[in-house]
Amino acid sequence: MMKDSFDRTIDYVRIAVTDRCNLRCFYCMPAEGIPYEPKAHLLSYEEITRLLRVLGGLGFQKVRFTGGEPFLRKDFMQLLENTAGLEDYKSIHITSNGTLLQKHIPKLKELGITKINLSIDSLDKERFHKITRRDDFEKVMQTFHMLVDNGFQIKLNAVIMKGINTQDIIPLAELAKDYPVDVRFIEEMPFNGGYKENIEMYSARDIYSDLKAHYSNLDKLPSKHGDTASLLSVPGYKGYIGVIAAFSRTFCNTCNRLRISSKGEIKSCLYDDGVFNIRDFMRSGVSDEELAEKFQEIVRLKPKDGFEAEKMRKAPKEAMQSMSSIGG
Repeated sequence: MMKDSFDRTIDYVRIAVTDRCNLRCFYCMPAEGIPYEPKAHLLSYEEITRLLRVLGGLGFQKVRFTGGEPFLRKDFMQLLENTAGLEDYKSIHITSNGTLLQKHIPKLKELGITKINLSIDSLDKERFHKITRRDDFEKVMQTFHMLVDNGFQIKLNAVIMKGINTQDIIPLAELAKDYPVDVRFIEEMPFNGGYKENIEMYSARDIYSDLKAHYSNLDKLPSKHGDTASLLSVPGYKGYIGVIAAFSRTFCNTCNRLRISSKGEIKSCLYDDGVFNIRDFMRSGVSDEELAEKFQEIVRLKPKDGFEAEKMRKAPKEAMQSMSSIGG
């Protein structure tokens, strides 16, 4: 296992396969979208598979594929098949908005890839449209029910924004009553392509207050290394409720991950502005041993927390990337 200088085990990598998305969630990007990377700038599937093989040799056991929307990239299922063939990864996950997922459910089950994070910020069709700028609510909910019916392990992610969808907290949480899912509420973050400043935070503490006001018998579950969500249970509910303090950054002491953007930019913390471009390094002709040494160096230099990483940014605050280009 790889350890950073704060004795945290780093064994989880998140890889964005594309920066493209078919939704336009306003907390992620402006209505007109963002400038997308040309295909030649993206990590190829062969390069991603090579990276995963090297990281597996360093003790990485979990990979999550994100976007943008990962199912927008052509032949994404081939990459998943390649990854499932690697022996090191006991846990292969996908984060998706659910709009393009349905037809792939049988193949995902066949590959044993059954852990899906599904993004949905409202159970109200009109609010969903206001947030995403698209009319895909029914499609996403249909995907949700198909995943449940097929035995997938689902985490529902909802970004909570003051004055926008706080009224959705309890209706979303109630999904855990009838379905074995984790419903997770996430603080809004400033990764919106730099177009919106002065976010009025609806904090994890505010979300907890709403939940406690509704549920008199919430129990907090013990956390595991690498958990970002503080999980809560309600007696008799099939699933759990989680709160992710993504902006407050209260879980950094157990961080276990690296992020790699679709163009090969490594982020050792969500709040840094990229510490190294592994795509260019690979394309310079380096060996797997040199790749492994570079990853070890990056892990050693991983900052203590998101506040330290933000202080070390070279780019100004207003140049915060879109979450679509970071990969979540």
